[in-house]
Amino acid sequence: MSSSIFTPVEFPVDFLWGAATAAYQVEGSPLADGAGVSSWHRFVRTPGRVRDGDTGDVACDHYRRWPEDLQWMRRIGLGSYRFSISWSRILPEGRGRVNPAGLAHYERKVDALLEAGIQPNITLYHWDLPAALDDRGGWLNPDIADWFADYASVLFKALGDRVPMWATLNEPWVITDGGFLHGTLAPGHRSAYEAAIAARQLMRAHGRAVQAFRALVPAAPDRRIGLVVNIEPKYPASHGAADLAATARADAYMNRQYLDPALRGTTPAELPEVFGEAWVDWPAEELALAHQPLDFIGINYYTRAVVRDDPAAWPLRASAVRQTQATHTETAWEVYPPGLTDTLLWFKQHYGDLPIYITENGSAFYDPPSVEAPVLDDPLRTDYLRRHLRAVHAAREAGVNVRGYYAWSLLDNLEWALGYSKRFGLLHVNYATQKRTPKATCALYSQVISTRGRCLNDTASAPTDGLPRLSS
Repeated sequence: MSSSIFTPVEFPVDFLWGAATAAYQVEGSPLADGAGVSSWHRFVRTPGRVRDGDTGDVACDHYRRWPEDLQWMRRIGLGSYRFSISWSRILPEGRGRVNPAGLAHYERKVDALLEAGIQPNITLYHWDLPAALDDRGGWLNPDIADWFADYASVLFKALGDRVPMWATLNEPWVITDGGFLHGTLAPGHRSAYEAAIAARQLMRAHGRAVQAFRALVPAAPDRRIGLVVNIEPKYPASHGAADLAATARADAYMNRQYLDPALRGTTPAELPEVFGEAWVDWPAEELALAHQPLDFIGINYYTRAVVRDDPAAWPLRASAVRQTQATHTETAWEVYPPGLTDTLLWFKQHYGDLPIYITENGSAFYDPPSVEAPVLDDPLRTDYLRRHLRAVHAAREAGVNVRGYYAWSLLDNLEWALGYSKRFGLLHVNYATQKRTPKATCALYSQVISTRGRCLNDTASAPTDGLPRLSS
């Protein structure tokens, strides 16, 4: 399969090119204009939770500087911008009273994007739960499905006539694994029982939001809603029975735990073994609610895992084997572009021909805190982008219905519990001055967009002479 990655590349005219961010990671000003406190505003203030005590209080100051960042999007040539809404900016108490100033902020941004010819792609939930709802149990409270639907309805009524693409949740697996099983992300709990409950409530909320969308947004080809999942393909470390079983558990837990309910109305057979006595079979009505017709799936891909049986690894009894001969990013993820092709082929085989968007793909490599040059050279990240776009093209050539690609991320930003120690951006951010500087990866991506990928057939290094000038 990997040999097909290097066939000549050319993407279709209507292939959607974008970049992505998340509200708490880039916006800053978390309590501005009447916003409420979020779970992440609290989490970063809990000692020992976030590297170097970093917070999202300023981040990239995108809440105030988004017009400047919009100009960068235009220079890159983006066709779409994927961003999330801060729930607590819209509903400071999580439910009930709407904050007009918070809603107006996102309305201005959507209108400006549309005026610039850039499609808004809105994610309703990218991990920042209103603290007022966290106090009431958050994703452990069955009422949250209705709370989420009410929040989504406010946005559908305000923006549904202008926003072509919506996603309900971003990476529900990360929400439960980091937030409720291992305690590394907000709200910082560590319980298999809670992780199993939160998974059910997330998918109930997803289903209710899709129902609200269908009821409130007029049906049209350019009005779509989907779910965004992170997929990490699992490869067995050996052909032994124990490693094969461990790989199946890891795949079910990370890759199928949410896709199966959303797209098949079932749960993976391996999950009772993973969760043990914490597992409760989903009632038929919950599976039916989660299984709503979707217009697309967003796939976030970063790396793969080679899996071995590991009885000491709770609760999966499986662990990843580090590939010592491979390149790894600053987040210790193996660079493995064929895994993206494999993921897309796997999705088509298991779930059919539903349109797919690569909603996140990117890499963290070292960049200095400040940059004086007009373009920052970042050869490892540039190579990562080039090879993964070829992998997307290979999947399309094999018949996978991939409609678009979003680079993660538009900006260097707060990498959650890792603070500002890891940089994924197309644009370098000097956090002391908020200066944006394009990286060579950014220049390459701009060239990819303008040539529909044909430049990937040239083995020359990425351009380092900046980006196209904006027309007056």
